[in-house]
Amino acid sequence: MLLQEYLCETHQYATPEQWGVVRGSVPQAWVQQALQVSGVATLRKRRLPMEQVVWLVLGIALLRDRSILHVADALEVALPAQGESISSSALSQARQRLGSEPLEWLFRHTAAQWTHQEAGRHRWHGLSLYALDGVVWRTPDTPENRQRYGGQRNHAEHQSPFPLVRMACLLDARARLLVDASLDAYDTSEYTLAQRLWPQLPADSLVIVDKGFYSAGLLWPLQHQQGRHWLIPARAGLKGEVVDTHGPGDVCLRMKVSPQARKKDPSLPRTWDVRAITREIDGKSRTLFTSLADPARWAADEVFALYHERWEIELAYGEIKTDMLRQAMTLRSQHPQGIEQELWATLLMYNMIRLEITRIADQAKVEPCRISLITALRYIIDEWLWSSSSTSPG
Repeated sequence: MLLQEYLCETHQYATPEQWGVVRGSVPQAWVQQALQVSGVATLRKRRLPMEQVVWLVLGIALLRDRSILHVADALEVALPAQGESISSSALSQARQRLGSEPLEWLFRHTAAQWTHQEAGRHRWHGLSLYALDGVVWRTPDTPENRQRYGGQRNHAEHQSPFPLVRMACLLDARARLLVDASLDAYDTSEYTLAQRLWPQLPADSLVIVDKGFYSAGLLWPLQHQQGRHWLIPARAGLKGEVVDTHGPGDVCLRMKVSPQARKKDPSLPRTWDVRAITREIDGKSRTLFTSLADPARWAADEVFALYHERWEIELAYGEIKTDMLRQAMTLRSQHPQGIEQELWATLLMYNMIRLEITRIADQAKVEPCRISLITALRYIIDEWLWSSSSTSPG
């Protein structure tokens, strides 16, 4: 009787449905929907159905230090076959059949489910806080990757040793969750990538960006849409006409819009007003421009102090490259489709780790960014491998 009682308790608290942060956060229904939306399906019976290949790619994103064959064995993604073992070439071919579109869809779907709700929980004066910046990823030097992405050029005949993918990301600055991302060839401007991400900014939000994104064509349309605001450091040499003074080091400037910008976008005005807040930091004068025009609602000192949260996106990039990718010289895929598949899977799994961190932070009553990502990553990997020994991740 005592043994039966213990077995019942074990069954109650350790059923496969309860095992694994990964499977709990990414339901199988979402995986199937990603395949359907992308038009990818298993047309005949295979040892590696496309649903299982999705889990394989997500596993590769977490288990960076292991070969694709080791990941497949550890997660038991291949269906059983009498006396047959799966080969690494079969796994690579399965990744090629899958493509990158299902992982891109799955990343965006999970981000939409997870991120804005978290951002709404950690508002600043009624605004959800976001950061936007660019990042570059190195790929293996293959002819396909170099043709698709290109690289940095010092001279006409000298290119960077690795092809480079340029990406811009929009981040929930308080929970450090990635809201969306846009990637393209290295020669694509961050300005273009940022424009693709603007629709993801909700009403009553503030996005903090680096001075390289200063442009009337980029920022002016943003502040005229449903209470969306921006904060940016002023570039050296930018001058405007003072049209109002709110207090010491706090003025409204009227800035001219360049003819080049108006030619690209005729809807832009000839001038636009920005609020300029200047403070002394370490003996140097620093100025921030912002669309937060009301000094009664948004005090100058509080706005100025808020800018440091832009660095959350730099920390996020550091966590991905250092903790998840283990400071690898390049991504692992040899072809552009595999590169993009790998990147979307990595971003998705990074978000999943950060999501679990927010849950832990709620229980511990601390800010999410105080919890170590590398520690959470190791626990999640251990748990996923343990649960996969009893039931495959799919």
